[in-house]
Amino acid sequence: MNTLPERGSEMPKGLSNSQIPHGFRFAALHCGLKKSRPDLALITSDSAAAAAAIFTTNRVQAAPVWLCKEHLRQSRSRVRAIIINSGNANCCTGPEGLKASRSTAASLAVALDCEVREILVCSTGVIGAPLCVEKILNSIDALKEGLKSAASNFEHAARAIMTTDTRPKWAVRKCTIDGKQVRLIGCAKGSGMIHPQMATTLSFVMTDAAIGAASLSRALRMAAEPTFNSITVDGDTSTNDTLAVLANGQAGARRIADGSSGYKKFTAALTDVLRSLALQIVEDGEGAEHLIEIEVRGAPTDRGADQIARTIAQSLLVKTAFAGADPNWGRIIAAAGRAGVDFDFERVDIWLAGIQVCRRGREYLFDEKAAHKKMVEKRVPILVDLRSGTGRARMYTCDLTKEYVHINASYRT
Repeated sequence: MNTLPERGSEMPKGLSNSQIPHGFRFAALHCGLKKSRPDLALITSDSAAAAAAIFTTNRVQAAPVWLCKEHLRQSRSRVRAIIINSGNANCCTGPEGLKASRSTAASLAVALDCEVREILVCSTGVIGAPLCVEKILNSIDALKEGLKSAASNFEHAARAIMTTDTRPKWAVRKCTIDGKQVRLIGCAKGSGMIHPQMATTLSFVMTDAAIGAASLSRALRMAAEPTFNSITVDGDTSTNDTLAVLANGQAGARRIADGSSGYKKFTAALTDVLRSLALQIVEDGEGAEHLIEIEVRGAPTDRGADQIARTIAQSLLVKTAFAGADPNWGRIIAAAGRAGVDFDFERVDIWLAGIQVCRRGREYLFDEKAAHKKMVEKRVPILVDLRSGTGRARMYTCDLTKEYVHINASYRT
């Protein structure tokens, strides 16, 4: 049975300057969109980087999302910088919202002496509130002056993009390509409005690998499917979700070709970064106390297994049971049964936290106290074996607590 990594293994640890990819610099500050916390971050590449991005599938999309798509088309996926503000989503703000994003990109392009189309603009925060863009524009010179390739600057940037997050989220990986060490570093924000319809968050990965934009896009989509597309906190997909990767080639390694050993190494490293960030997001779900891994086996197809795993992960009854560490396996099999997938429930076996609780669709006598004790752990695996085929899937979610309601009942006030 596959289990989650040990507790804390996905949490960010202290960074060193040697882990920062060559040619990237970072800065962050407080521009006034929030009362006191840092709320503006800047990521730059010394040279134009190949870029790939995935955006929200929500039909309501924020102005910065539209602008990012436009700039990626115009620049043929070449990017010099990403500027991110928190505290305001700049969504449902009409023509003034798009004007604010455009003026941000234009001002930053002048400061960095690059093309406007080489700038990506991202925002996160309250939806529907007008953005006081002057606070951002008045801070661009200070952001530029603060740019450094230091690990501390990266950490500050990771904190500046947070909203209801309780901690910053980042991950680093290395791989060897053409005898050269290639570095990858990523950061993400996300705690609520998390649902697997890409990209579920704001997340940015920087690497000094040399790879074309088309190849990078394929690697990103492959890496996103089992990671960012396999998590949920509350079933809500945001209007601003963006997952972007920049590759500037400054490691000095040979350009990565599709299907090569270097491509496989790079995609594996990118997947590791995204998996770490995705699990950190779920673990930091608003009010969450437990991270839950749901594995479905023995479905008629992989697609069917995925459909069942997602239904279980989104069940409020399942999530509240885990909040109380209650081994109520009936809620799990009931959720599986309404997923729209054909299977014989009298063949189903279920394990909670490694303890079998259901056999052939009926209760399997187990020690309730022992199961409760296991479910109190920070990370809890669920295994559902349908015994009806070879399909498999995995999803990650968290419990639903009273604190989630408290946070979201007073988000604006």
